[in-house]
Amino acid sequence: MTLPAQAASVIEPGEWQAYLDGFVAENGRVIDTGNGNISHSEGQGYGLILAALAEDRPSFERILSFTRTDLMIRDDGLAAWRWEPDANPHVTDPNNATDGDILIAYGLLMAGQVWNEPAYSDEAKTIVETVGRDLLAYADGLLAILPGSEGFTGSDATSGQPILNPSYWVYEALPLFRELDPAVDWESVEATGLELLRRAQTTPAGIPGDWVVMAAGQLGPAPDFPAEFGYNGIRIPLYLMRAGADPSYLEPFRAKASSGGLFKIDLNTGQAIEPISEPGYRLIQASMECIANGQIVPEDLRTMSPTSYYAATLQLLMLDYLRRSRSDCFGEGTAS
Repeated sequence: MTLPAQAASVIEPGEWQAYLDGFVAENGRVIDTGNGNISHSEGQGYGLILAALAEDRPSFERILSFTRTDLMIRDDGLAAWRWEPDANPHVTDPNNATDGDILIAYGLLMAGQVWNEPAYSDEAKTIVETVGRDLLAYADGLLAILPGSEGFTGSDATSGQPILNPSYWVYEALPLFRELDPAVDWESVEATGLELLRRAQTTPAGIPGDWVVMAAGQLGPAPDFPAEFGYNGIRIPLYLMRAGADPSYLEPFRAKASSGGLFKIDLNTGQAIEPISEPGYRLIQASMECIANGQIVPEDLRTMSPTSYYAATLQLLMLDYLRRSRSDCFGEGTAS
């Protein structure tokens, strides 16, 4: 099993310290500063991944400790998705969020390799097997990731199909899951994520909504959710780039962006609703431009800006990819 090259951290010490200072509490709780300072399984997973990329084992252990103690309280070993600092009990929704579980498992796999610690990989395997057993379902005949254990299977009363979130496909992790859990057809799961993107190209927006339903060969917005591409979906092109996916999958996202970055998009009209413009988000757009036509990433986006938890997280993940694999996007040498 081979993870992305980990020969040396490319996250600069000052960037990582700014991230820790801004978004990680002493007890390892990753704080979503743009969402009422709550914590969630997604954030803990991102924190584990970034700590492994930064080769900071003490911080990794802090983040993992909070994750185990405060979120992994479910009988199935997955993480409760939402933790609120001012609530009692702090876990206000014990349902899982499958992207959080996938990110936690991926962070553990990274740590197992970085520090040659099989126990981390074994812990990841347990999570992956549970996701493979309990959180996959067929959507329009295709094997898909359910967003959570409750509330999504057959939730669309019209079609009887499950509600899906296209941004839950962490493409770089799925081949590793296939090696960990060969009993599950993870290759088909990956293919379903790409099929979601293909179907979205024929919709008015051209890109998938944050919450969708696949039915009768089509893709449409999920009922009872905003019919928009928004903050969930902005990480889809990041995941595609980090996984080395065919660049053609980026083209619809590029078409909806501008030099100022990405936008929320109304799924019914295809029109922009509002900009998504923090530096971390603009770097995703700039990276797509580099991959598409060699345009150099602007200087001000080449270092992490700790504006908010989510934007800074995505920016560090994007910078990690560019520095390892696409130094040409900074005008340094050629693409690898």
